[in-house]
Amino acid sequence: MAAKQKRKLEDLSVDEFLLTGFESDEEPPKQNGLKKKTDQNSPSPKKDQKSKGKASQHKEQLSRLKSKDPEFYKFLQENDQALLNFDDTDSSDDEDERGYHKLPSKLEEASSGDEEDDDDEYAAKSSKKAKKGADTIKVTDKMIDDWKAAMKKEPTAHLFREVTQAFKAAVATTKGEEGGQCRYKVADSSVFNALVLFCIKDIHGALQRMLNLKADKDQKKSVLPSSSPRWQKNQMDIKMYLSGVVQLLSSLTEATVICAVLKHTNQLVPYYLCLPKQCRHLIKQLMKQWSTGEETSRVLAFLALNKICRQKQETYLNPILKQMYISYVQNCKFTSPNVLPMINFMQRTLTEMYALDTQVTYQHAFIYIRQLAIHLRNAMTMKKKETYQSVYNWQYIHCLFLWCRVLSTLHPSEVLQPLIYPLCQVIIGTMKLVPTARYYPLRMHCCRALTLLSGSTNTFVPVLPFLLEIFQQVDFNKKPGRISKKPINFAVILKLNKVNLIEKAYKDGMIDQLYDLILDYFHTQASSIGFPELALPTIIQLKAFLKECKVANYSKPVRQLLEKIQENSSHITGRRQKATFGVADATAVAAWEKQIQEEGTPLSKYYSQWKKLREKEIQLEISGKERMEDLNLPEIKRKKIEEKKAEDKKEFKGLFQSDSDSDEDDDAGLKIKCKKSSRASDDEDDDDFEDLSDLSDDEGEDLDDDDDEEEGDKKASKTPQPLSSSALIKLAEGEEDVIEDLELSDDD
Repeated sequence: MAAKQKRKLEDLSVDEFLLTGFESDEEPPKQNGLKKKTDQNSPSPKKDQKSKGKASQHKEQLSRLKSKDPEFYKFLQENDQALLNFDDTDSSDDEDERGYHKLPSKLEEASSGDEEDDDDEYAAKSSKKAKKGADTIKVTDKMIDDWKAAMKKEPTAHLFREVTQAFKAAVATTKGEEGGQCRYKVADSSVFNALVLFCIKDIHGALQRMLNLKADKDQKKSVLPSSSPRWQKNQMDIKMYLSGVVQLLSSLTEATVICAVLKHTNQLVPYYLCLPKQCRHLIKQLMKQWSTGEETSRVLAFLALNKICRQKQETYLNPILKQMYISYVQNCKFTSPNVLPMINFMQRTLTEMYALDTQVTYQHAFIYIRQLAIHLRNAMTMKKKETYQSVYNWQYIHCLFLWCRVLSTLHPSEVLQPLIYPLCQVIIGTMKLVPTARYYPLRMHCCRALTLLSGSTNTFVPVLPFLLEIFQQVDFNKKPGRISKKPINFAVILKLNKVNLIEKAYKDGMIDQLYDLILDYFHTQASSIGFPELALPTIIQLKAFLKECKVANYSKPVRQLLEKIQENSSHITGRRQKATFGVADATAVAAWEKQIQEEGTPLSKYYSQWKKLREKEIQLEISGKERMEDLNLPEIKRKKIEEKKAEDKKEFKGLFQSDSDSDEDDDAGLKIKCKKSSRASDDEDDDDFEDLSDLSDDEGEDLDDDDDEEEGDKKASKTPQPLSSSALIKLAEGEEDVIEDLELSDDD
């Protein structure tokens, strides 16, 4: 039928298609595989659907089916009579219409309903607050005393809940909160202090008794509170209290109160270990105190962190070590005399944390040493200012020193032994990156780290060539261009200015640093059987320096160092000649070196005495005080010379004024008086007086030779004669006045 329709459409003309094509082309929707005839005169389908319900439409379709397909209609009568005989009412239509949402005829304003709802909610909240305010109990000193007495007598779960609610309200006041859902309210500062003090002192013991926990001294790990049968009953209250302690710790600023809370926190570590979320919050606050707090709070925070790692090492050690290393690097960005002790403390405590598990330490050390090596490789290949700065900074140097300390402290360790060689190569490469005089302080720090690593791990590291090279590159005989008032503190600098390189303090500091580092290195090798061969290049180099150096202040310490090295070398040589074993016998060599170390060598005995004195000097340098030898400044010497010149002026004042009775000498005397009246400073006065004698002599030679008497008087004045001071005064007060002759000479 459809094909027939299409053929008919093809046969139609344009005009016929425009008149009848749209109606004829449409196919009516199928129902049960049959088509429905369309009536052109009937209203549109949309209007028909609106006017008729679904049930009536279905009834009409079935009636048309009877005429169209009587066989199928008969089949329905035989098999599905219910489908044909159903109620023709529109009740189902109403139900279907009710199932769908209908738009109202008139829309209402949304604001009116919302405002009413908001008003209802606000009224409900205000009523709740008013009711809550009426139920809130204000904490007083008497209540705290009662709680304290009850806790000491017999702690119960109800009593602990009451104290915890009050403590939560007190902690909420530190951040400006009203206390949340707490029943209590703390409004007075004295009540706050009393409540916090009560909790810090008594809560831990009360918890131990309430949960019936007894510490077992034989076990390394303490008993966790979660093992108690009463834990589940009191878990929510304990969790609330532990969260309050962490919140209190984060809001405190007074050092003494922080220390008290940290001590309490250290007691509560087993409880935190039972609650992972609260433990993570605690670790975060402990890390903050360890890295930025005061000295005592740093130590207490470290003890708590160490305790957490020891109790649950597999869970917390790895993340805590990572966070501590990051905090260490962040705090090492700047180094000063005040910050240096804190950096040393962080180094030592972090080393102690790494000592808990060498396997985890190897993983961290391998990653971070490799990271340092990558920075160094980039600087060596790219050779740009940015890459150099990524290596030549305090963070990089302190990280190198940290890993030297870790490997030195944990030696001997088969796990960490393979890391010694790459670390030494990174440090040596750092020194060779920019080997200029301006970076000598950085070289000193690297040599000190290598000396620590070499002495603690019994590993030979060639440190001496980097130190002896400085004796050849620096000209210690050259006079300094500047004289500085303060010595250079090499412990807190990495780079020298161009001005520092011409100062006297630079060379003084270099001699001190070289003396210290060479002595430190030879002290680590003092009992070695190969000490004479090790010291030979150094002895030759120091002797060559003493031949060239003409400055006694620099030659004296170097000569003393040379004597100590030679003395120790001869001592080892003498003891070595008595040995009965060969060089290949490593066990006998180790036993011999151990014996020599126990007996002591001349260098080790001298080093122990020198170290005590040197540590005192270092403390003075760190505190910024000047040493006694640096106080002999040139300014002081100039003052003494000026005083001498002032005394000379007073003593020979009459002598200069009565130099001669001649007109020319009196003219010079007048010039002296005029100059004296116009002087402004003592330095100018001294210079004028120094020129006076030359001025009088020169003028005497240029005078007119016509007058023989004046020339005779001039020669007489030049010849030394034993005249007393009274005779000189009489000569100066002669009857002949000089002013008239001077006026005549000026007119001429």
